[in-house]
Amino acid sequence: MPALLDGLRILVLEDEFLIAMDVEQLCRDHGAAEVTIAREIVEIDGQALSARFDAAVVDLMLGGVSTLDFAARLRSEGVPFVFA
Repeated sequence: MPALLDGLRILVLEDEFLIAMDVEQLCRDHGAAEVTIAREIVEIDGQALSARFDAAVVDLMLGGVSTLDFAARLRSEGVPFVFA
């Protein structure tokens, strides 16, 4: 039986190290092929998101700054995401 995230490339946008590491491990445990952790939007800004990621886990607030605009970009590029 295939794992839930079998072969997917996941973006984890999270500024708290321990949370990011937990989410990364959960993704890997469920079959993700690649997990990229970014602590700030600028680390991945300007990249074609849909070509690089299959899904994303997004912190709603990064250092007190809302990620709603970034989430809108994910949506417009067809990348499914969840706020965490």
